[in-house]
Amino acid sequence: MSTTIAQVGEPQSPAPASRTGGLPKRLVRPGAAVLSGAMLYLSFPPRPLWWLVLPGFALLGWVLFERRARAAFGLGLLAGLGFMLPLLHWTGEEVGPVPWLALAAAEALFVAVGCIGISAVSRLPGGPLWAAAVWTLDEAVRARVPFGGFPWGKIAFGQADSVFLPLAALGGTPLLSFAVVLCGFGLFEAVRRFTHYRSAGELRRGAAAVAAAAVLVPVAAAFASLPLVDDSAEDGTATVAAIQGNVPRLGLDFNAQRRAVLDNHAKRTEQLARDVKAGKVPQPDFVLWPENSSDLDPYRNADARIVIDDAVKAIGVPTVVGTVVETDAGALRNTLIQWDPDKGPLATYDKRRIQPFGEYIPMRSFARLFSSDVDRVRQDFSPGKKVGVFDLAGTYTGLVTCYEAAFDGAVRDTVEHGAQLIAVPSNNATFGRSEMTYQQLAMSRVRAVEHSRAVVVPVTSGVSAIIRPDGTVAEKTKMFTPDALVDEVPLRSSLTPATRMGPLPEGILVLLALGALGWAGARAVRARRAG
Repeated sequence: MSTTIAQVGEPQSPAPASRTGGLPKRLVRPGAAVLSGAMLYLSFPPRPLWWLVLPGFALLGWVLFERRARAAFGLGLLAGLGFMLPLLHWTGEEVGPVPWLALAAAEALFVAVGCIGISAVSRLPGGPLWAAAVWTLDEAVRARVPFGGFPWGKIAFGQADSVFLPLAALGGTPLLSFAVVLCGFGLFEAVRRFTHYRSAGELRRGAAAVAAAAVLVPVAAAFASLPLVDDSAEDGTATVAAIQGNVPRLGLDFNAQRRAVLDNHAKRTEQLARDVKAGKVPQPDFVLWPENSSDLDPYRNADARIVIDDAVKAIGVPTVVGTVVETDAGALRNTLIQWDPDKGPLATYDKRRIQPFGEYIPMRSFARLFSSDVDRVRQDFSPGKKVGVFDLAGTYTGLVTCYEAAFDGAVRDTVEHGAQLIAVPSNNATFGRSEMTYQQLAMSRVRAVEHSRAVVVPVTSGVSAIIRPDGTVAEKTKMFTPDALVDEVPLRSSLTPATRMGPLPEGILVLLALGALGWAGARAVRARRAG
């Protein structure tokens, strides 16, 4: 007894940390969490490494397996930062690191909360299924709150070159994300079961079947969905032109920049008209300019109206012009105008999903405490309310302005309102040569397959493109290069299962996730009572 007391009273030397390959054991899982997030990031464009998402989720499955809630939150936060910090780096291109770090941290917090749920359901039979459903629930929440949500980073948007892409036509981006995540978690489960078999010589057939199904069923479903990916012309074809006027070099004041951008797009359209007359390119049926191709309101600025009208008359076909319009009530609108060569401006579409902290500033006085750049947005934009579908020379064209392409409903309802083709006029000039334009292009490719429509993406200075209904890029421009893309695209009117079902697949997956979380919670309560 005296020896024991003496030993207790003596200072104790800390036990040497257990090491794994030279790394302290306590750092292995945190390091693996960061690595898993980095692999998710690396699976996104412009890199053609979509498959990295599978080992990324397999590693995340190992990191979170049967962790307690606090540990799962911390590990999930590390994974979220490893994913979101590099993915969203472009948001600080012109305004410094504060908005970028704040947004990435906020999105990583969503991932961290989701990882608590993933860890909880990992204890259930069929863990990969429930874990993938919880991830889909997490994406659904991120796409809606706060300030209308921020769907950037949805796993589906990194799968434009993936074998899983046909699933977008079956159940939209929620099903595509779910299938990819399920396959990744299924890989972890298969490795775990195999490792247990090697060490213990025991293999539970039911558990092994679940692991195999989690890997094989998503792949099989993707191949079974291939017939839904159709590039044929159901309603004939249309020859469309996308104008990329480019922006002037930095150093011009704001008003000069606005006029220079307008002049660039007008000149490139007039050049296209000369090329058509010379027989170098076919005559387009209609022309698409990018978002903000004229930040001068042509209804209030006579010079801007003349420049646009001259360019449209030169090409001689209906042209969609992106502009900023001030209403009689003093509100600003991000507007697309259908401009006819004979009648001038006709129909308009006001952007419905406007960008928080970009086109309007929520909680302006509070946000100013962190960055004075909020005052660059001197007047908030107001959202439109009507779905945008223009009849352009007989082609019903759905309008989805830039940021709206990230939102499922904003794209789907244009097709439900009769769009045979989708246009995504965008302006990413303020994001320089960052990856933003490639990430947005990948979104449009996924949308093309999701709704079986050709998608045309005219951009001021990034990568403009014409995308076929099967998601392949028919033509694209280089960054910061004036150009005009002209191509004949198929027109389609049939609806994919994803379009017909709308939010139903996401709703089913959300219910699966909530049911699994309830089941896991009930099991935990019973375990505590039994203990």
